[in-house]
Amino acid sequence: IEQFVETAGKGYVGNVRGKTYKIGSATFIGQTSKNLETAVYVSSDGAFLGKYIFTNEYRNNMSEMFSELREYPINILSGDNSSEEASLKTLAPNVAAMKFSQSPEDKLNFIKILQDDDKRKVAMLGDGLNDAGALKQSNVGIAVADDTHSFTPSSDVIMAGDRINELKKYLDLSKDAVKIVKFTFAISLFYNVIGVSVAVTGHLSPLVAAILMPISSISVVIFTSLATWIRSAKYFKINQ
Repeated sequence: IEQFVETAGKGYVGNVRGKTYKIGSATFIGQTSKNLETAVYVSSDGAFLGKYIFTNEYRNNMSEMFSELREYPINILSGDNSSEEASLKTLAPNVAAMKFSQSPEDKLNFIKILQDDDKRKVAMLGDGLNDAGALKQSNVGIAVADDTHSFTPSSDVIMAGDRINELKKYLDLSKDAVKIVKFTFAISLFYNVIGVSVAVTGHLSPLVAAILMPISSISVVIFTSLATWIRSAKYFKINQ
């Protein structure tokens, strides 16, 4: 391929065996697209050759996942056109808004508006490099990957694609983890307040203090381990 040129968001052009080929959007090729169609167009020396028409395939149990997330305002941002709008409304009848033909900048700016104007904490799910900016901008960026060993966009969480239907469990467990951390701070504060109070009055010997200090740390570790195990056991079967 010679004289290869990429036009961001539109397509590619290059010379192959003396012919100039273009592949990309309808406008890039000089054709008229159908609004309810996702397609890639191909031309050779200005002559239209054809197009590849794509349809989306959705993961299993998506409808159940959206139903479980009904307490959260859901916004769908897609780089495709609105051809899948009817299917998405069936999968996610509780969706707050759908936006199509979104560029990476559009997605990032939409999240900034939610954060700045609506003062919301935003969790973003994305599965491609086009979502990298939005994942970084969000309060919690969740990269969905079918192969977790391959490259994934910068994010706070990497979630296996076949487990995405358990997103509600992940959010619930995350909230419980924060509660457990707060409880451990409370336990530590209790130990220190009582210990300092007794020490100030002169009723605590160095030997007793040396014994109580590791005991307080051990009790916090035991509480954290048990609380985490008990909470997670409600969602997952423990085999070992």
